[in-house]
Amino acid sequence: MHHALTHWDSPFINFRDFGFPDGRGHGHRWVHIKRFHLPPGSPTDEDLLAALIAHPEFRDTYDGAGVWLEPRHGQWWADRITPGTYAAVDEPIATGTISTWATSGAPLPADLAARLQEAVFTPVRQATSRYALGALREDAQHDYGPVHVEFHELVLIDRRLGVLALVVAADD
Repeated sequence: MHHALTHWDSPFINFRDFGFPDGRGHGHRWVHIKRFHLPPGSPTDEDLLAALIAHPEFRDTYDGAGVWLEPRHGQWWADRITPGTYAAVDEPIATGTISTWATSGAPLPADLAARLQEAVFTPVRQATSRYALGALREDAQHDYGPVHVEFHELVLIDRRLGVLALVVAADD
């Protein structure tokens, strides 16, 4: 049975766009969210993860090059990623991972904190299930990975709203 996701939008939060009190800021950090409408019916989470991995929007190296024809995802070959590569996580783990990465010992400007609350933390809280991309074998890295210092990936499934969100938070 084919469970296709419909790409809805791709909000991008660039830390460079916010005024950090120390003046230096954290200009190399960003969060890229790709949101999809869930297909009709009630596919399993595993089916939804498989549909995400199969979607053309999944083929993104997150290095500014955009969506590729080659099956690359982040610093990995997309065909090395399966639904089983994702681990179910609870809200505190999902929130803590992104929060720890975002603040990294420095307080966030209020407007950035509010944007992350709206775009990331509220969807994490509201999700009916949450997954984090687990560790991949070294041979899963494509020819010019890794380009990111840190790379965190969550998949949020919200069956009430009918939305799947792929959240990538990284430094480059």
